Amino acid sequence: MSFFKKLKERMFKSSSRLDEGLEALIDDTTAPADTAPPPDAPQGAPGNSAPAPAAPGMLGRFLGRSDAPRRALDDAMLEALEDVLIQADMGVDTAMRVTANLAEGHMGRKLSVAEIKALLADEIARIMEPVARPLPLYPARPQVVLVVGVNGAGKTTTIGKLASQLRGAGKSVMIAAGDTFRAAAVEQLQVWGERAGVPVLTAPEGSDPASLAFDALSRAKAEGIDLLMIDTAGRLQNRADLMEELAKILRVLRKLDPDAPHNTLLVLDATTGQNALNQVDIFRKLANVSGLIMTKLDGTARGGVLVALADRFGLPIHAIGVGEQIDDLQAFDPAEFAAALVGTEAEG
Repeated sequence: MSFFKKLKERMFKSSSRLDEGLEALIDDTTAPADTAPPPDAPQGAPGNSAPAPAAPGMLGRFLGRSDAPRRALDDAMLEALEDVLIQADMGVDTAMRVTANLAEGHMGRKLSVAEIKALLADEIARIMEPVARPLPLYPARPQVVLVVGVNGAGKTTTIGKLASQLRGAGKSVMIAAGDTFRAAAVEQLQVWGERAGVPVLTAPEGSDPASLAFDALSRAKAEGIDLLMIDTAGRLQNRADLMEELAKILRVLRKLDPDAPHNTLLVLDATTGQNALNQVDIFRKLANVSGLIMTKLDGTARGGVLVALADRFGLPIHAIGVGEQIDDLQAFDPAEFAAALVGTEAEG
């Protein structure tokens, strides 16, 4: 199964919410909607002014038929469309920007659900194109990748998947289980390490993560490892402690390599919706985030938040996840994501 097909199937909750909102918008009985009869529709007997039978609504839209209901794009419809996008978790600012851009060149046109979805997909892809960048790989050895995010966002699973994929691409990888306060996180990384043939460095529960990071980088240097991935804690309820912990990790890494970490990845859980924007704000201050990975897009109707993140922060989005298997984490493709979010086919 292609990743786009999987993405589209597993983002059904998000695309379904958007679809329902658009259908209600077009079907709004208080709005001037049109249902044009097909060219070969029966016109009735002479002298009989009864209208032709109504076209099948949802089926007509799905097939993109010319007799699908339409509604003129006016100010009222734009406002309603903005509400639909906000409900899809794009946020107020991004929803306003999307509808404003969509209005250019289309005001007054009578649009069907399928046509609105196509326009939305184009606009969403346009917003997200500048941030779609794979994880950069540098000649520095080892390249240090610090991974941050709140507990439960999927950090450890994401590290395991990335390590396995990079190992499969011929890179030597080492993992440091730096969330030393959660035994489950360490055990999970050890399972992934065994599966991928990647060494996982650990420390006793509750020990100093910075000390582990220092030891891991020293060993990675000595062994000529290509990439060192370091997990971290994500206890935002103790933000001051976490800030000091991350600052200490950075200090000790830079004793060995002034440029470390070369990447700081923030892993976000799509099910948190708009709260993901707050997390980006916080972790940018804590750890100078260089790129994003979003997980759990298969378990939420809030996939639109990724559009808001791209629009607001402009940070690179390296990958997205839609499940637990290794190939359920893939490089971010804006056109495929936009198509899956609105429920259309990807172009190309």
